[in-house]
Amino acid sequence: MPRHEADTALLSLRDPTAISDSDRPGQHVFRPSGLMIGISCVRDQLEAVELGRPSSAVDTVRFADVDVFGLPAIEVVRRMRERTTILADPEDPASFVAPDLLLSFWRPFAADDDPKEEQGHYFSSVLLARPGCHDSPGL
Repeated sequence: MPRHEADTALLSLRDPTAISDSDRPGQHVFRPSGLMIGISCVRDQLEAVELGRPSSAVDTVRFADVDVFGLPAIEVVRRMRERTTILADPEDPASFVAPDLLLSFWRPFAADDDPKEEQGHYFSSVLLARPGCHDSPGL
């Protein structure tokens, strides 16, 4: 997708009644729920879209029927494995890649059994990227 189309799509996801001071059009926007939507372009072409976990359930991010940010990370991995290959990132075992889908799931640390540790219990971001983007395994 050309950069100008990606920029237009990104801006269409803003809530005009609650524009965040943190928004950087052409880079990322924050919805009132806290959901961050970011784009990365190289040579005027969209390379990647990143979504950051919202702080409320107003916005839900799903892959098929998997609530990427609402379910514990370990459950997201389990359900994704029912559909495709998903691997622990060899450089960051708290994160995972689904190479066939060009998706990566990130959290700062693993705390699979402690829901009070939200940053480790749930994924913090998901990245959809073109093959080879960021030189990530499988992406």
